[in-house]
Amino acid sequence: MHADFFTGLFALLGLAVVVVALLRHLGLSPILGYLAVGLIAGPNGFGLLPDSEQTRFLAELGVVFLMFTIGLEFTLPELLANRRQVLGLGGSEVLLVTGLVAGLLWLWGLDLRVALLVGGALAMSSTAVVIKQLAEQMELATPHGRASVAVLLFQDAATLPFLILLGTLQAGDAAGAGGAELSERLLMAAVVFTLLYLAGRWLARPFLHWVARAESPELFMLAALFVVIASALVVHEAGLSPPLGAFLAGMVLGETEFRHQVESDIRPFREVLLGLFFATVGMLLDPAVLLAQGLPILGLALLIVLGKGVLVTGLARLFGETRESALRTGISLAQAGEFGLLLVAGVLGLGLLPEGMGQVLLGAMILSMALAPLLIRRNGEVARRLLHRRSVQPVHPEEVLRQESAGLEGHVLIVGFGRIGQNLATLLAEDQFDYLALDLDPARIRHARQAGLRVVFGDATQRAVLEGVGVARASALVITHDRFEAARATVALARHMNPDLAILVRTRDDRHIDELLDAGATEVLPEGLEASLMLGAQLLLLLGRPESEVAERMAAIRAERYHPLRSFFHRQGEGEAERGYERHLHTVALPAQAHAVGRRLDAIALPDESEVVAIRRGGILVPAPRGEAVLREGDIVILGGPPPALEEAEARLLQG
Repeated sequence: MHADFFTGLFALLGLAVVVVALLRHLGLSPILGYLAVGLIAGPNGFGLLPDSEQTRFLAELGVVFLMFTIGLEFTLPELLANRRQVLGLGGSEVLLVTGLVAGLLWLWGLDLRVALLVGGALAMSSTAVVIKQLAEQMELATPHGRASVAVLLFQDAATLPFLILLGTLQAGDAAGAGGAELSERLLMAAVVFTLLYLAGRWLARPFLHWVARAESPELFMLAALFVVIASALVVHEAGLSPPLGAFLAGMVLGETEFRHQVESDIRPFREVLLGLFFATVGMLLDPAVLLAQGLPILGLALLIVLGKGVLVTGLARLFGETRESALRTGISLAQAGEFGLLLVAGVLGLGLLPEGMGQVLLGAMILSMALAPLLIRRNGEVARRLLHRRSVQPVHPEEVLRQESAGLEGHVLIVGFGRIGQNLATLLAEDQFDYLALDLDPARIRHARQAGLRVVFGDATQRAVLEGVGVARASALVITHDRFEAARATVALARHMNPDLAILVRTRDDRHIDELLDAGATEVLPEGLEASLMLGAQLLLLLGRPESEVAERMAAIRAERYHPLRSFFHRQGEGEAERGYERHLHTVALPAQAHAVGRRLDAIALPDESEVVAIRRGGILVPAPRGEAVLREGDIVILGGPPPALEEAEARLLQG
């Protein structure tokens, strides 16, 4: 790689941080930010990022990881269980849009395969935008939310044949290659998929079991990356598109117990590399052409929105949705999507679309995606107006929360519905306590609500959200996630809104106990320290200590904010971020020439953050020594405190 590539990458990342942060602040999809970055930094902009082989390679890796994570979410049982909406509604939408657009473009003179790819691109909607917006509005569990998710699921699966078709164009001449070659590639794809599926069943799962036994997060992440790249490589060697292999690997691993861990490990790579892919799509845009073709772009964007909206609405009615649900489904899916951009970018990269047409098409698709959040946010209001209903007031997310919490009094609020939150919900339900959970993961919320659990989308750091879930009427609030800043904000806000509320906070370690307690938490339970307490209590009981004595001792340690347990010796070379604890233990052996020898403990000016936990003299440990204790040669002074203070304390003991 040359220096200009690194310079361009530096410029790209710098621009991405600013632009994506701005769009997130405005509530828009970060995809639009990456597209804008590519437009600004690309050859048609300021030329900061060259359209090089290295850039395209990294962008293709982003598509590989995207298809892998889609495969993790794609399950045949779910598809078959919802076949009326997934196969019926979703399949009809993809076939009709693809057929109509491809037919028109073929009559206009485009090669049939190119026309099919463009038609398939316009059939896709934005999974990222639609799912996120519907989740924020608490509409994933509504009839139109379920119908929208079903169509998106089929669209994701339908990307596979389009990628195969794109692969035939990349491998040979578009005009010269005929149906025989396409049939051969489809047959090859079926064979390779079958072999990969069987290999995944017989090899991938045992392989990950073997890796997991090492209990090394780094090794497991490497293994997950290896599975993704290996699958992509096998498919590539077979002459097919690498993302196809990644998708199949995701399908296989999605049925294993490693699904969530693999997805967590892959997500950072996917987000960064996929952002680079969309930046390369933005690099294809020419600002001069976009400005000159402003009206055609606007007209085509409106045609996409209106055409897809009307078509999806009609199909949804045909498959049994009510008039309002069908219309809201059509509004929610009336935009282009990420996969559509992927397909059009592939065709443009091969030079198989006229330049002007490609620019107008990309511009219109991006504009429709920019309009999507606004349309989805107002889908209920627009539907009611079009149906001439009396009530045209939009249902805000806060109102949905109020409806969910209506009738609840003295309930428990659970913030974070991961494993701990779900276990708490199970215990509360068994004891017939009312609860309401908040989470920010749309997929988790959808599955939990389908199972009948009371969980809604909401950010507990927002006053309106806490008001909506009835924090003023709640008896307790439990924070189960491990994000300190969000937890502190939630605690402070909830304490202000309900002074009598019992607030429990779970943390991974003891770094922020005091800050959370000062913010208003009733109890802060660090996982590591609580595990130590539980293990110690059980051990003492097994050794014959009375249960009352053990319980009293545990209560005393909690009352001291775990002070006796918050210092420990760390392994050599352990980094500050890895340690995660403010208080460390450190020993200092006093030689004859040490400054502290012969001096009282209170005469040595140790840093305020440090303390002498104990002194070991002649094999006898003296805990919490008094200030008048005189230090002697050979004493082992055990210090407690943060690392910088310990270093300074050691220097003062030895050198003064």
